[in-house]
Amino acid sequence: MKIRFGYVSHAISLWDASPAKALTYTRYQQLPKMERMEKLKEVTRQNIAHTLRMVHYNIAHEIELYRLSSSIVPLATHPEVMWDFQEAFKSEWLELGELIKKYQLRVSFHPNQFTLFTSPREEVTVNAVVDMQYHYRMLEAMGLEHKGIINIHIGGAYGDKTAAIDRFHKNLPSLPEEIKARMTLENDDKTYNAEETLVVCEREGIPMIFDYHHHRANLGEQTLEELLPRIFATWKTIGMLPKIHISSPKSEKAFRSHADFVDLEFLKPLLQMLKEMNTDVDFMIEAKAKDQAMMKLVEDMAAMRGMKRASGGSVILR
Repeated sequence: MKIRFGYVSHAISLWDASPAKALTYTRYQQLPKMERMEKLKEVTRQNIAHTLRMVHYNIAHEIELYRLSSSIVPLATHPEVMWDFQEAFKSEWLELGELIKKYQLRVSFHPNQFTLFTSPREEVTVNAVVDMQYHYRMLEAMGLEHKGIINIHIGGAYGDKTAAIDRFHKNLPSLPEEIKARMTLENDDKTYNAEETLVVCEREGIPMIFDYHHHRANLGEQTLEELLPRIFATWKTIGMLPKIHISSPKSEKAFRSHADFVDLEFLKPLLQMLKEMNTDVDFMIEAKAKDQAMMKLVEDMAAMRGMKRASGGSVILR
């Protein structure tokens, strides 16, 4: 079986390459009206260019997974600003998308924790739809609306987890069907464990991203041996390989916090299960050292008995 690796958003090995340079609404308001749009475009242009640098870096290092930054377009969802970033950078978006398609990179977005469908407040659901639309529009601008995915968590429990789950199912139809078709759900480290998240995914026909670190921090009643086959089966709806988020604890005291790199010992029980299942999977590395943590984990795993490096960003378990 083969495991491919990727990292989140910013290759820190590159100099001054953040794809998430910001323009706050406060700063935007302080600018003369004639300069506001030009500043928005300047920052967005830089973020797209840096994303392109990241994609070239990934291609050069044979890294086939990449999570795009959610902050490429500043103020894209602000009600006082919302602007047509697709048309303004039409050729730049297409160049980025064509490169991703040419090298068959698997890309995704991960909106923030406020993008959820469990809130009792209607405006939270409305804002969640707006944010999901923003991410979908970026995929659309790149021509990746049938390839990329947008991953979120279920959300809060608000003191009553059963009622919150019911609201999730009630509120989700407000999301356009074409966006829901690119949506995934992930288990979290405090509220909705892997088992609870999986039940929601199975009911809604949504693929589930399994976060191993979150699972260890928020265990349910079922074993991982019971859960993994069902989790992997959810990916059949969109014909993609199962995807797993990988990180390890900063310390025993700060167990939920991500360490700079991934502790291979922490990962070994999962690797053993995957080897027994003999199913190809993709690992998204969420360690603080980003691409450097990913590269180190590939090297560490390739040095283990029964594993072989297959490319710059993949290993084979034998």
